[in-house]
Amino acid sequence: MALNPQLFPNGMPVPFVNELFVLARDGVEFEVDKIPGSHGGKVKAKGTIYLSNIRMVFVAKVPVGNLTSFDMPLLYVSGEKFNQPIFHCNNISGFVEPVVPENENRAIYSTHSFKILFKEGGCGTFVPLFFNLINGVRQYNQQFIPAAEPPRVDPLQAGQTPVEEMMRHAYVDPNDPTKIFLQQPTPQSNLRRRTYHSHSAEHI
Repeated sequence: MALNPQLFPNGMPVPFVNELFVLARDGVEFEVDKIPGSHGGKVKAKGTIYLSNIRMVFVAKVPVGNLTSFDMPLLYVSGEKFNQPIFHCNNISGFVEPVVPENENRAIYSTHSFKILFKEGGCGTFVPLFFNLINGVRQYNQQFIPAAEPPRVDPLQAGQTPVEEMMRHAYVDPNDPTKIFLQQPTPQSNLRRRTYHSHSAEHI
C-alpha cells in the first residue's frame, strides 16, 4: 500500500500506463491500520473507492490529517473476505502489503489490515467485480509471485490482466450505486504514471 497517490483535481486517481479503471463506488467507509503518525496507527474515513485492473484507490471526502488517499495494488492484497454481519453493514476485509522502495528493507514494513464498509446502498455490483478481478489478476500473474515470501513483484504487472471480458459479463445490481466505467474517464496519455516509486507519492 502507498499513501497519497497522485490525483486529478476532481479526485480521480492519475492512471498508470495500461491501467483501466473498472468502477467507482461512493458512500463507503475505509479503515486501515499501522499508519505512521495517525492516532493509534488507525485511520477511518468516508469517501470513494476506485477499482482498476492494477489497484484499488480510496479517496477520502475529507482529508485525515495530511492523508487524502490510499493506493492498494491488487497483487499485494491477501485474505480478502466478504462479511455480512447481522447488526452492521456489509463489508470487505483483508490484508495488504506495503509498497516498499527498492533500497529499503522489507522487514521494517508491516502488513496492513483494511476494511471497506458499504454504508450507502447495496454491494451486489462491487463485490463480484472485486473478487473476479482480484482472482483474475492472481491467475494471470502467479508465475511472477514468490511462493514463500511477501510480494516484491512490480505491482504494474497486474496491468496485463485482461478485463474486457469480465466487464462485458458484469452483473449490475440496481440497489448498488457503483459506477462502472464503460469508457476511461481520463484519456490523457501524457499524464499517465509509469512507476509506483514517484517523488509525489508518500510510501509506508
